[in-house]
Amino acid sequence: MNKFVVRQSLILFMAATVWGVAFVAQSVGMDYVGPYTFIAVRNIVALAVLIPCAIFMNKGRKKRDTEACHQKENKKALVIGGICCGICLFTASTLQQFGVKYTTVGKAGFITAMYLVLVPVFGIFLKKKTGLKVWIAVALASLGLYLLCITKGDFQLQKGDIYMLGCAAVFAVHILVVDHFSPLVDGVKLSCVQTFTNVVLGGIMMLLLEQPHLSDIFAAWLPIVYAGALSSGVGYTFQIIGQKGMNPTAACLILSLESVISVLAGWLLLHQTLTTRELLGCVLAFAAIILVQLPERK
Repeated sequence: MNKFVVRQSLILFMAATVWGVAFVAQSVGMDYVGPYTFIAVRNIVALAVLIPCAIFMNKGRKKRDTEACHQKENKKALVIGGICCGICLFTASTLQQFGVKYTTVGKAGFITAMYLVLVPVFGIFLKKKTGLKVWIAVALASLGLYLLCITKGDFQLQKGDIYMLGCAAVFAVHILVVDHFSPLVDGVKLSCVQTFTNVVLGGIMMLLLEQPHLSDIFAAWLPIVYAGALSSGVGYTFQIIGQKGMNPTAACLILSLESVISVLAGWLLLHQTLTTRELLGCVLAFAAIILVQLPERK
């Protein structure tokens, strides 16, 4: 393994670590502010990080005549795509924010990661080919989720697990929406519009359903800044840098470690533990995540 691959792998692992620990930040933040307040303020911080990134990346680019001809069309795709992505991400973030309130950080990380299994399944509705490997992964994921979520033997999902399953489903839709719009527009600009949409939606819901106080927001400044600046800003940047020149399958496998890190973070920082049954569920779920990302045999 050459130095370049090692370096890129470490950068991707750092992104996975940032995202895994973000579940702890979300859980702790809920001790001070409501879910919509956390989402709104977190995305304001994220926007403050992303806008300079977009300006920096756009600076020095040479404008071509062909680009000028399609400027109006690209702007339209950017606005529509950013709003669609933002609505999906806001819905998923809301479900996730409510979910971490009622379940452990480790379970939240693994159930959220199920979107990687759901993406190819949802792709069937877009007439995308799905092989046997995906269905084996779905079976493994289903068994893993059963062990992880149905812990009392009464076949009833806990409130937090239901939120997280909904979150995983909406994240899968979000990936497909991003996949549709990202080839048409600049990725960082799309992320900025998406984040701004989250700020607007989060702000509206915050004012309608919650009573935010500046003192509470300042009390939660550390988890909010972590979730906004590091998870959305630094994590996103590390992903872009780390994936450059890397095998896509290897990159996805490293980023999948986010779910494992969430368990470790919950254990180390919040002293949350999982039972043997739940850990076995995590193992099966992680096996499904890895299987679904392996390339098809030709």
